[in-house]
Amino acid sequence: MPIITIDVDQDIFNIIKKRATKNLLTTKEQVEDIIRRSCVNYKTSSTCSKIKVDDTLVNIFSREKHSKSKKKRKR
Repeated sequence: MPIITIDVDQDIFNIIKKRATKNLLTTKEQVEDIIRRSCVNYKTSSTCSKIKVDDTLVNIFSREKHSKSKKKRKR
């Protein structure tokens, strides 16, 4: 497995460390989990179809709406 070295601020490192202890992981495992989830989300989002617009300014300043389906509440 290749080794990657990254530099992060102390504040960010403290946040990752706190999140790792909350998830019962080491800091290294937490960083690996964050990167893995990011790659999985990127892989699924890149397959979405993009809206093709002729006007480049509209294309730059607009985005697709992604809404979650609302769950029906039982009364």
